[in-house]
Amino acid sequence: MNVVVLLVALVIIACLGFYAGSLLFKLKKQQQVRIQKTQQRIDNISQSIQTIAKAMEQQQCNLSEGCIRLFHLLEALPVKDKPNFSQKFIGLYSLYEQVKDLPTHEARKTQSKKETKQQDLQREELEAQLESQVLKDVAVLKTFSASF
Repeated sequence: MNVVVLLVALVIIACLGFYAGSLLFKLKKQQQVRIQKTQQRIDNISQSIQTIAKAMEQQQCNLSEGCIRLFHLLEALPVKDKPNFSQKFIGLYSLYEQVKDLPTHEARKTQSKKETKQQDLQREELEAQLESQVLKDVAVLKTFSASF
């Protein structure tokens, strides 16, 4: 009788061990897929940052719009120990902070032409003040790689 109980116990332990092993294997595979997808996202964001930076440098994209786009891309990077980009890209972050609340899209269409013109002049003045620093930041971002 003791032998039968021992055999049943060993079979149960073996089954539980197999089940635990298969769960660990699935977990490891999920972690590998997550790491791979995160790296793909980092690569896509890095490529977008480079493209926008080149467009800004070639004046295909105005500085305000580029700063807004770059700010959101840099902040969306899914990396641990992300550097303080506001200290690294002072011009970009300064311009972003000053233009982020200006109305866009539908909100811009609903305001008067006078308000729109006034805001455009304000934005262009800010761009002119920060242009040299923003372009320095853009030169660095043209070759951006999120390997920290």
